[in-house]
Amino acid sequence: MRTRILPKMLNSEVEEYLQRNDIIIVPVGTVEMHGGFPLDSETVISEAYALRMAEACDGLVLTGLPYFYAGATASGRGTVQVSVRQGIDYLSAVAHSLLRQGFKRQVYVSFHGPAHMTCSPMVRDFFDETGVPILYMDLSMQLGKLAQDLFTSLDCFHAITVGAYQIMGRLQDIPLTGEFSAPTQQSCAPFNDIFGLAYQSAAIGYCFAKQSDHMPTTAIPDEKTRQELADEGQSIIEKAVAAMDMPHVTDQMRKLEQYNKDVEKTHPWMPSAYNKKES
Repeated sequence: MRTRILPKMLNSEVEEYLQRNDIIIVPVGTVEMHGGFPLDSETVISEAYALRMAEACDGLVLTGLPYFYAGATASGRGTVQVSVRQGIDYLSAVAHSLLRQGFKRQVYVSFHGPAHMTCSPMVRDFFDETGVPILYMDLSMQLGKLAQDLFTSLDCFHAITVGAYQIMGRLQDIPLTGEFSAPTQQSCAPFNDIFGLAYQSAAIGYCFAKQSDHMPTTAIPDEKTRQELADEGQSIIEKAVAAMDMPHVTDQMRKLEQYNKDVEKTHPWMPSAYNKKES
């Protein structure tokens, strides 16, 4: 294929693809302060993972979704903050459009910690509305579960960030800088006990007081260092994606759809069955 990134494809190329398959990977990002890295770092990480995942399972990638709930980084002047509710509604509209277009197996991915607050409610409501099971994969969770031997320290996260820009053809966007490279305790650290009472950022509202709170980033003094980080990070991403076994995941999605149809036959009061009947 010339490209797997849907916005870069011709309409005729998308139609040709849909004759043989129905998989689309949707990276959900954010634009937020990120230490010495560009504001769209976690968007680019998600996109790089999505591209390698699509290559593994013969899917397409829908890029261009960077503006969602950022969270505690809303104190940054460069952060674009969209409410959780707004993000759910917008992503739901995208999902419904993709289904109408013929993409039945939709996989939403994000490396942004709070993204689960947007993605998880959307995929559950979407199933109740349509009867079609779509999937959310939390990439940071997957990395910790499937590639613990690869992700050994925070330095690996920095390498993944640089490697993602390389995969997406944007390595030059990573600046050569030592800004924010000195690790410091987060200003909000005294509240970690209550932050941990629910999953990630979903426990209680707060914002960072200092730019260095999110996050200290490794120094990149020259192009040689940047290239070394990029190669290390790209390798981690590709090994992690291999461990995900995307052909198995997408095959399971197909089988789960049939399972759900069988359940609906004996449980016609299910929301998805009722909504399909009404429509």
